[in-house]
Amino acid sequence: MKLRFPDTLLAVTLGLSLLTTGCSSTPERTDLEGKMVVVPPMPEYKKEVTLAKLNEILGTMELSPEQRARFLYERGVVYDSVGLRLLARIDFHQALKIEPQLADAYNFLGIYYTQEGEYESAYEAFDGVLELAPDYDYAFLNRGIALYYGDRNELAVGDLQTFYQLQPQDGYRALWLYIVDSETDPESALANLAEHRGTLPDGAWSSALVDFYLGRLTKEQLFDLAKADLTDPTEYIERLCEAYFYLAKREMTLGNYQEATNYLKLALATNIYDFVEHRYARQELQKIRSILDAPAPTEEN
Repeated sequence: MKLRFPDTLLAVTLGLSLLTTGCSSTPERTDLEGKMVVVPPMPEYKKEVTLAKLNEILGTMELSPEQRARFLYERGVVYDSVGLRLLARIDFHQALKIEPQLADAYNFLGIYYTQEGEYESAYEAFDGVLELAPDYDYAFLNRGIALYYGDRNELAVGDLQTFYQLQPQDGYRALWLYIVDSETDPESALANLAEHRGTLPDGAWSSALVDFYLGRLTKEQLFDLAKADLTDPTEYIERLCEAYFYLAKREMTLGNYQEATNYLKLALATNIYDFVEHRYARQELQKIRSILDAPAPTEEN
């Protein structure tokens, strides 16, 4: 699931879209032990062109403070999408020094804090987002995920419930609410997911992910659907990134930690850096290590 940001915060005033046309090749695919595997895509040519143009603008043009902040933010978004997180973080910090009202920049920093396990800083960043933009729905998702990984499940469920209610036709929202809610009450969470399925559109990829969790699809059927009705050359590998992550979460609940580890590594190998599932695959690997490294309980006499 790729996060989406308000159009009002995108620096498009110089018509960058006219300079970023390009194409990408269809990834190779093979079958390995029932899993669909792809070769990670090369960085898109249009992103390289965008970065070159943004560097030229920021380095040579006279810009107002607001313009500079927005172009720094825009360059940070591109850096993030190709996995250059440190460079992205520097740009977001610089943008905020100039324009402290950029809610999107705080949102990105909150995501980075979550990935680094700095949960209190993440909560503060997402609180800042919602203070600046109370209708910024993805801040509820991101804060909920931060609360989830910070072991504050009750608060996490509240945020993800809000996120779901803002668009109940979105399967990803129903799925994340289920994932967090199932940590405390698996049966109730599954019943709620089945109820939420009724509001989801049939034929949507996110609905297929929900159907898998409900036992209506097998893994093989899910991977087959990942190849159906593709509209973009990169959409297949994006779907695989999501499928690997959610299959890993399912295997973890069943105690199949090696299988879950394999799926998480496949999710990371897709290099879809700006998808939620790629961002938090490492967190899940850390959870598995913690579980496996925990000392076995001893019997008391």
